[in-house]
Amino acid sequence: MAALDWSQCAAVESIPGKVSGAWTFRNSRTPVKLVFENLEDGMTIDEIMEQYPVSREEIKAVLDFASRSLDPPVSALQPSMQTADAHSL
Repeated sequence: MAALDWSQCAAVESIPGKVSGAWTFRNSRTPVKLVFENLEDGMTIDEIMEQYPVSREEIKAVLDFASRSLDPPVSALQPSMQTADAHSL
């Protein structure tokens, strides 16, 4: 599986020299990966917001971005599906 291109997510940034260039929430030093690590450890979004300076909207933005990365690329759709979609517009 290819790595996500986080530069396409408006809620995050990576600045060389800031948190070793890790992807962080925009205008903060809070790494994006902490959301995934803490969810994996059983924390809720509310608990993450209490523990770290991130908003529900920021967390939702990174989760939505990661979720969309699981969608098949448009070019992977069967040609008949692309044609059907175009006709339904």
